[in-house]
Amino acid sequence: MKVAVLLSGGVDSSVALNLVQKAGSHDVTAFYLKIWLEDELAFLGDCPWEEDLGYARAVCEQIGVPLEIVSLQTEYQETIVAHVLRELKEGRTPSPDILCNQWIKFGLFFEKIDARFEKIVTGHYAQIIEIGGTYLLKRSPDPVKDQTYFLSRLSRSQLARLWFPVGHLRKEEVRALADQFDLPNRARKDSQGICFLGKINYPEFVRFHLGEKRGDIVEIETGRKLSEHDGVWFHTVGQRKGLGMGGGPWYVVSKDLEKNRVYVSHAERYRAHARKTFIVSAVHWISEVPKQNRLITKVRHSPHLEGCQIRSLADHRLEVCLDTEDQGIAAGQSAVFYDGEICLGGGVIE
Repeated sequence: MKVAVLLSGGVDSSVALNLVQKAGSHDVTAFYLKIWLEDELAFLGDCPWEEDLGYARAVCEQIGVPLEIVSLQTEYQETIVAHVLRELKEGRTPSPDILCNQWIKFGLFFEKIDARFEKIVTGHYAQIIEIGGTYLLKRSPDPVKDQTYFLSRLSRSQLARLWFPVGHLRKEEVRALADQFDLPNRARKDSQGICFLGKINYPEFVRFHLGEKRGDIVEIETGRKLSEHDGVWFHTVGQRKGLGMGGGPWYVVSKDLEKNRVYVSHAERYRAHARKTFIVSAVHWISEVPKQNRLITKVRHSPHLEGCQIRSLADHRLEVCLDTEDQGIAAGQSAVFYDGEICLGGGVIE
């Protein structure tokens, strides 16, 4: 079986490559995806790709696997980055990693390699199971590393071609395998960057493209001006860090683009602005529309799962009612739904 392995230079994908290679009877080729920001915006931070590519090459050389470099720089600019910037300008909080997986890693990359490879391997912490010819997405046993949230817009046909060799493992087990395999990158720290940014500083990326627009930071209960911000696009609902104000902690509870204001509330009062109910649009179900209205959800990438009730509306929209109020529900973020350990899909919060 011909297998393509997406290699980032990190520990997870390197362990996945080694597991596939050691399984035998596979014709394996590794691929490194080169993205547009790595050259044009390298001045905003440490060079985000030369070190990664160096480790990817070292891992491949260690076990004798060929490595090919695929450039998707223009495609990144025209799809993911353009979308993110549009959303930020409208005061929304996009989920770029979800679209990165749907459109780039498992979209355009699939098209690039066409049908030459039967399976595409990555180091994602998620599991794929097959029941009666239907492929389902299952949560990782590691709740902190679980990445099903970011894979929630994949289709059944995409899942059918994917293989996640570390998806059934916890992070400490993957680290132990990296030591066992004596990988060149076994001591590397996990990447914390957004998929298309790597090590580039996110606020600097936003500032480069959208600039600054000074406005007021206002206490929502009193209307009192507390400080100033450099642009509403630097802030998101639920944010606590990065406000630069004393006497806190303060939390962002809403934004007003027309008045160019960021509204905050003190930790003693901010939960009063939490809500249970919201609308989700552009709903995508991986398999089929769930028959039950009682599900569990994540409204952001985190280990926390919350019970919810859903109600279908017109135009592929849902009304979602959480069991417990949440103070960080932000327009543009994704709400992802689960039935037990199975990820059903999700949509965009309005």
